[in-house]
Amino acid sequence: MSTGPLIEARSIDYVPLRERHGKVWHLWPVWFTGDAHLATLATGALSIAMGMNLAWTALAILLGCGLGTFFMAFHSTQGPQLGLPQMIQSRPQFGYYGAILVWGVALVTYVGFNAFNQLLVGDTLKQLAHAPKGPSILGFTLVALLLSVVGYRWIHVAQRVMAYVMIAALLAFTLGAGALHLPIGHLDAASFRTVPFLTEFFAAAAYQLSWSIYVSDYSRYLPRNVGVAASFWWTFTGALIGGAWMMLVGAAAASLLPSLDIVAAVQVAGDRIWPGFGLLLLGVSCLGLVTVTALNFYGGSLTLLSIANSVGISPSRNRRIVSLGILAVTASSLAFLSPPNLMQQYQNLLSLLLYLFTPWTAINLVDFYVVRKGHYSVREIFNPNGLYRRWNAHGLAAYAIGFASMIPFFSTEVFKGPVAQALGGADISMVVGLPVSAVAYLILLRGFDAARDAELALAADVGLEDEPHPAGAEILDGALPVTVE
Repeated sequence: MSTGPLIEARSIDYVPLRERHGKVWHLWPVWFTGDAHLATLATGALSIAMGMNLAWTALAILLGCGLGTFFMAFHSTQGPQLGLPQMIQSRPQFGYYGAILVWGVALVTYVGFNAFNQLLVGDTLKQLAHAPKGPSILGFTLVALLLSVVGYRWIHVAQRVMAYVMIAALLAFTLGAGALHLPIGHLDAASFRTVPFLTEFFAAAAYQLSWSIYVSDYSRYLPRNVGVAASFWWTFTGALIGGAWMMLVGAAAASLLPSLDIVAAVQVAGDRIWPGFGLLLLGVSCLGLVTVTALNFYGGSLTLLSIANSVGISPSRNRRIVSLGILAVTASSLAFLSPPNLMQQYQNLLSLLLYLFTPWTAINLVDFYVVRKGHYSVREIFNPNGLYRRWNAHGLAAYAIGFASMIPFFSTEVFKGPVAQALGGADISMVVGLPVSAVAYLILLRGFDAARDAELALAADVGLEDEPHPAGAEILDGALPVTVE
């Protein structure tokens, strides 16, 4: 089967039905591999470090991953329906310019994630193979950058290949771990501890929810007729199995070797299964981190282009490549110039960013599935004076209300809200922010004429499928000129 042009031509523009390709099951390896990598291991070890046993940690991981992945997978179904990247879809809820507020947070997330990944790979290769940290980071970044430049098709291919490798490695660890002897008490159901359980549960949920900001970037080329249910379940099962399985590996290794850091614990645990397997497992996990870093660069470039489009810069293939270079330089500079405690500082920042994305997730999904029921105009999304207006006060107000409702439940090293303090530091802000944001948005939209809005959207997009390919041509009636320079 042909893999098409080497370098993807489209960026944030609409993918017409004639260019749609792929099978819905391709979403499974994208999100299995997206979660099954080195950075996921540490999330599974959080409650072990807090003194909870493996049995309750496993339950918290499975339930938390299930909650976060549930919302993330619903975002994935938006890609085939709209044919657009995830972040550009925020304009109907927040306005043409209002959405920039969300995109700015997303951009910081992408850069921070990749700086963290670069540091993690550099430290891991230095620890395991005595490889110099600087060249390791540069080589890792270059490979991830090249994959993000060629784009959507080749990212999917790489994720499918890595899925086979990771499944084999994780199966070998899981089967071999059955022969390892856990310390006494790790399977005792009577040793439940509330705070570590809640910490692990919401950490796993937040980790999975963080994919929401770009999950439909990797489903937008699928044919529209794949259906909501199919795209949901292939995404949900892939991300759930990949994330939970990798977190469980981290939890098991931390249970066996609580005095070691997570990377060393996984290596020693793997070597106990058979000599050298620990190093192999970590090496494969580093390869998985290459592809997920490419996903971050790719999604970040689409977000940066969305911001640029809002100030009048039209997207193109060449500008997508330039935006990738900007992101790579920024993330690498942060990694190289980082203070010794950058990883801890970034974990605090990630907590804040996840707080910021919880209201967005609720508002975006409610608007898509409840209010407008998937009826949007592609042309109007790119029209600053159109149907979705420059600023949407309803969406922005609902976002502010949802975020404010979470503050008493925040729990970071920098700030602990009163409710979090009463819970011993456990952070349950997500289960507050999601419903409050959703309800606030629905209340603020009372009287909204969804039927009329759908009629206007349908009329605005008449003839959309007849417009030309971006190679040398403009699309969307000039509202979104896309050229290959």
